[in-house]
Amino acid sequence: MTSEKPLVEVTHLNKVYESKGRRVEAIGDLNFAVGTGDFVCIVGPSGAGKTTLLKCLAGLLAPTSGSVTVGGSRVSGPPESMAVVFQEYGRSLFPWKTVRGNIELPLRARGVPASEREARVTDALEAVGLADAGDAYPWQLSGGMQQRVAIARAVAYQPDVLLMDEPFAAVDAQTRADLEDLVRRLWRERGLTVIFVTHDIEEAVYLAQRVLVLSSSPTYVLDDVAVGIPEPRSQVDTRVTPQFGELRTRVYAGIQRAKTNAAKASA
Repeated sequence: MTSEKPLVEVTHLNKVYESKGRRVEAIGDLNFAVGTGDFVCIVGPSGAGKTTLLKCLAGLLAPTSGSVTVGGSRVSGPPESMAVVFQEYGRSLFPWKTVRGNIELPLRARGVPASEREARVTDALEAVGLADAGDAYPWQLSGGMQQRVAIARAVAYQPDVLLMDEPFAAVDAQTRADLEDLVRRLWRERGLTVIFVTHDIEEAVYLAQRVLVLSSSPTYVLDDVAVGIPEPRSQVDTRVTPQFGELRTRVYAGIQRAKTNAAKASA
């Protein structure tokens, strides 16, 4: 970590869903901390509670017990210091608004003055390589460009914490690699703290400083992997190093162990 006091703390987080006499413990006992400026990826088998965890982090879902704190304040609703980028960029952008209008929306809601809004939007568009696309509509753009708009909206908001929910799952491999490098560049240049949820093991190892491997539900942290791959990272060179291969194998083994434990528990 880059700071002594964590920016994000998850303490004994537990979430139980109950309906019509059915009880499902999605998250068992989850504990981890993320320091200011960290880049942390979260992986786990299907059904591991990643979506539930993300909603609790974003203040969209109240835990059954335990807590999430951001900047020392307990999360009881969406934190003002956090921005979220979702997987389904098509649903998060309003098709009747221009790219600039979409990026500007959270700033209007926050009461940012018009002149500052304009400057922030222009800066964010330049940061994601869409300086000339401000007057276009989302439906006129490719999927990768639409996700860049969603990232630009988060950047313009100037969050302390950027939460990303499998943001590149719906784009092709080449676009995905470009977007991965874009997010790493923005993380370094903007001093962001990034929590990135993904199903892709190689993506997690390439992007992160740490990879948290979640168990199957009820969820806990099965492994906390310090990545330690030197900077700068390259899609061509980094992925073929022995260190990358060893880390990928460790994360993969953790997920397989989670699946095996889940199968034994249900037997």
